[in-house]
Amino acid sequence: MDAIILQILNGLDKGSAYALIALGLTLIFGTLGVVNFAHGALFMIGAFCAVTLSRILTFSHTVIDDTKTDFLGNPLKVEVPYLHDMFGQATGDVIIDWAVPISIIFAIPVMVAIGFIMERGLIKHFYKRPHADQILVTFGLAIVLQEVIKYFYGANPIPTPAPAAFTGSFDFGAAMGFDPNTIIYPYWRLVYFAFSALIIGAVFAFLQFTTFGMVVRAGMADRETVGLLGINIDKRFTIMFGIAAAVAGLAGVMYAPINSPNYHMGMDFLVLSFVVVVVGGMGSLSGAVLAGFLLGILESFASMAVVLETLPGINQIIIYLVAIIILLTRPRGLMGRKGVMEE
Repeated sequence: MDAIILQILNGLDKGSAYALIALGLTLIFGTLGVVNFAHGALFMIGAFCAVTLSRILTFSHTVIDDTKTDFLGNPLKVEVPYLHDMFGQATGDVIIDWAVPISIIFAIPVMVAIGFIMERGLIKHFYKRPHADQILVTFGLAIVLQEVIKYFYGANPIPTPAPAAFTGSFDFGAAMGFDPNTIIYPYWRLVYFAFSALIIGAVFAFLQFTTFGMVVRAGMADRETVGLLGINIDKRFTIMFGIAAAVAGLAGVMYAPINSPNYHMGMDFLVLSFVVVVVGGMGSLSGAVLAGFLLGILESFASMAVVLETLPGINQIIIYLVAIIILLTRPRGLMGRKGVMEE
């Protein structure tokens, strides 16, 4: 039982990232009809927003510390962050420690702006082009963005720690009546799952309960009719592209302490997340989220030692095998709509 619970937790962790990226992919496809293969790059850029803010917060200057000396007795030169000068050492250290959560505030306008630029500068020219053209141009854009990140930040992963308050692990075993230390799970991964659930809930609430969201949903169902009512649905869809970019970026920000940001992390998640979208059903927001968590849990169980001993390498292909089976039995995916990508 303890092994099962641990694998479910691992699955929810992976599924949270899959679901958030797949949600953004589906938002863009459902509103604009664009298959955006650059969406994984937005996840990567979000992670590097956390890296960038961490570096900004640790900008420092050199001072001579008379209380410290080298082996010759000379005062040592030490690096003092500018935040210490502005807010004091204690407050400055707290701000630096909480750089990743603070990056959320930094990342939202950055990701929305990038989303607007992508949509207005490139994507809008491919609305009426075949999906194959959309895939090629957005995949090319993803490679360009990846190389830009590699140029400025290097090819090596950049450790981006979580706040010290969340660096430990929670003892699920003791909390659930098992022996202590049987189910240990990192606090930050639990935070990531809770954050993902909050973002997913906020997106669905926005679409369901706001006037803007209702118009967007109507436009997704019948774009021409909404346009005939005098509503500038294109402008609203552009805003949704920005929101989808922000969702992917926030997913990347909070994932930075889990997987040190690197220039190819967007590609690593993109393919899997696109499979998640197809399995859930193209254009179905609920299907994308459901498939994300289900496939995350399935991949986690396939990674168990007892399974790998019987079927070596099954954890690397299990998601694709499930996708093949589902698409053979349900060509539209779990919750796909009739007519979506069937032309």
